[in-house]
Amino acid sequence: MRILVTGVTGAIGSGLAPRLVGAGHEVRALTRRRDRATLPPLPTAVTLHTGDAVSGIGLAEALQGVEVAFYLIHSMEPGGEEPFGVRERRSAENFAEAAAAAGVRRIVYLGGLVPETAPSAHLASRLRVERILLDAIPDSVALRASIVIGARSRSFRFLVRLIERMPILVIPAWGGHRTAPVDERDVLRCLTAAAADPRVGGRSLDIAGPEVVTYERLITRIRDLMLLDRPTLHLPGLTLTPIASRVSAVIADEEHALIGPLMAGLQSDLPPRPELALDLLGLRPHRLDAAIERALRDWESTEPLRGR
Repeated sequence: MRILVTGVTGAIGSGLAPRLVGAGHEVRALTRRRDRATLPPLPTAVTLHTGDAVSGIGLAEALQGVEVAFYLIHSMEPGGEEPFGVRERRSAENFAEAAAAAGVRRIVYLGGLVPETAPSAHLASRLRVERILLDAIPDSVALRASIVIGARSRSFRFLVRLIERMPILVIPAWGGHRTAPVDERDVLRCLTAAAADPRVGGRSLDIAGPEVVTYERLITRIRDLMLLDRPTLHLPGLTLTPIASRVSAVIADEEHALIGPLMAGLQSDLPPRPELALDLLGLRPHRLDAAIERALRDWESTEPLRGR
């Protein structure tokens, strides 16, 4: 099939494109960068198209003749005066319109798990994008994941940096909330299979690892596998104030525009729904410890980690 991958500079997009090439597909990548040297390493078989979904520039050309398009675009980085939710909605609407006009058969979208209570602004935006894409092309697929465990995953890297740099791990009120982290390899396997599997068409499915854990348990598991001695300090009265997220972003050397919305999403449980994409596709998930160990090992192959 002829496939377009957006978000190819991110952890998931840059890992997905080589898998699709290896599976025999003709792969294009949509990026705002014009120079291949500024992108993560991609197979030479991947054709680059320059464009921007927020403005709509370049979408028609990139989508021409495409059968399946992967929508892996998120807009939480700084982008002028507009809130990220406005940019994400406009981007999704532009992409959905251009894909429908080009005759794209399926869009595959990766969003986030949705809480049973009112979602944060970040997760509500993901849900809105999901609906826009599925409404535009009925055979599309929306996959939802919580924290992705991978060496280039921004959420995983954020936790690792905090554990490295804080002599005492402060566990605020959200530490007791639960979610199901998932191995990056399992996310890539699901996305690859979702390109053509008829069983997932027109559906929204969760991708989850085999363990539902509290955020505190996830942090301590990462700490232990990093071989670090970091005592925990519980502050159940500490909530996710803007000040707390800004301090965390500084410690982890991350953009607050990204970390603020991500931390706001920790204020409630994010459990996966009973019917999981991995089960439906016949894929066995990796254990959480195996996912963390693999991600840390991949990270260490390019830069050192404290305690390892």
